[in-house]
Amino acid sequence: MNFQFTGKNLAVSERLKEHTEKKIGRLARLFPENIDVYVTFSVVKQENKVEVSIPLNRRLLRAEVVADDMYGAIDGVVDVLERQRTKYKQRVKDRSRRDSSFKDEFRMFDILDKGPEEEAADDDRIVIERMKQFPLKPMDPEEAVMEMEMLGHSFYVFRHSQSFEVNVVYKRRGNSYGLICPNDPIDED
Repeated sequence: MNFQFTGKNLAVSERLKEHTEKKIGRLARLFPENIDVYVTFSVVKQENKVEVSIPLNRRLLRAEVVADDMYGAIDGVVDVLERQRTKYKQRVKDRSRRDSSFKDEFRMFDILDKGPEEEAADDDRIVIERMKQFPLKPMDPEEAVMEMEMLGHSFYVFRHSQSFEVNVVYKRRGNSYGLICPNDPIDED
């Protein structure tokens, strides 16, 4: 991994660089060799922020964590990058089944993650660990948001009381809400 450090409102010490290389270096086995890692440290109003960007083929993994101390922020960034990398790998795997242009990108992860014994054991099944079925009650989006909040979920599926179509409300960043509803098909007469 090739690290490039930048400091905003602070001088990046050698100790901080070494700690960052050690922590993020644990992820080296998950990425191709000689990958560039851009790390930016900043201090704004007593908040320590670490931003890490890792450009991959056609993608950019980016994590940003604010913490009380810089070392805690580095640990948080490593956790975020591990989750993003896992999610990214799964998306590439799913897309490689549908689109041949993603197959080379997926092979990169296959080579990095598996030995020859594991490759033979892998199958292409989608495993659903848990499935829920429930009746869709007709309700307004406001009522669906209340139900979602009461359940502590980040989304809620419901039947709209006026259109009787299946809709989804979801929680957005900044504590606002979004609504997903089906688009009417275009008539081609």
